[in-house]
Amino acid sequence: MSPGKQASQSEAAAPMAAGARLEAMCRRVRLSLLAVWTVIAAGPIALCVAVASTPTTVEAATPAKPTAVRTAAVVADPGGYAQLFVSAWLRSSADDATTAQARLAQALAPDVELPDPAAGAQSKPLSVTAVRSAQRSGGTWSVTVAAQYADGRLRYYAVPVAAGGAGASFTVTGAPGVVAGPARARVAKSSYSVTVPEGDLSSAVGEFFAAYLTGSGEVSRYLAPGVTLSAVSPAPYQAVSVEQVSAVEEAAAAGQVSADGTKVRALVQVEARDADGRWPLAYELALEARSGRWEVAALESGTVQDGGVR
Repeated sequence: MSPGKQASQSEAAAPMAAGARLEAMCRRVRLSLLAVWTVIAAGPIALCVAVASTPTTVEAATPAKPTAVRTAAVVADPGGYAQLFVSAWLRSSADDATTAQARLAQALAPDVELPDPAAGAQSKPLSVTAVRSAQRSGGTWSVTVAAQYADGRLRYYAVPVAAGGAGASFTVTGAPGVVAGPARARVAKSSYSVTVPEGDLSSAVGEFFAAYLTGSGEVSRYLAPGVTLSAVSPAPYQAVSVEQVSAVEEAAAAGQVSADGTKVRALVQVEARDADGRWPLAYELALEARSGRWEVAALESGTVQDGGVR
């Protein structure tokens, strides 16, 4: 090939090579831009995926504040303190302040004057009992104390007492005063209005109390299933007899045992005897009919009154 022709071919190939390189460069730019947009587009999606795949964090619940429980302050009743003072005060004398009773009275009430009984006076009580305590303002109390004497006299004394430190300390602040005794409370009508005749029920309670109070037989044989009750020991009486039985339920008025499961509340008046005499006693029983007989389901205290007062 002639040198001229070779030069022409070389000149023709140069633009083609340059074009190819430019096309390649453009292709790389397009690919680069595509990659950039892909990354940009993938950003929000990736973020959503990341958020969705992140383990849920549960915020710890704020612990509830402990509820403050208000407890009522325990207020000590100074009844026993006043009782002790009156007992010592009535047994002491201003003529001899060195006796044990006088010193005790002065220790319990430093500012209270001792009594001055006449020589040979029978003023000492047989027993002294606190019967009522009334709280006043400022930590003060008024305690009513009953003193019983051998000749049958009964006197009531009102004693002022100051209390401190929720019952940690007491002081009698003044001399006792003689007052009238408490009035008799009105008693509601008894709910035991059904008279129980002689029959299965009265016989059952009679046998039960013979075992319970005299040791005649086993108490357990008269008890309903699941009931536990021990006889009085040692047996306090030699004989017991049923004087009267009253009930709340009309079913008790029947002379025979009622159907199984029938429940009756009965007030039993008994007469107990021992070497020292005769003693009228009263008991409240809950009975239940089972297998043709009455069984004791509970031995209770007090009597049922109308309105549920016991």
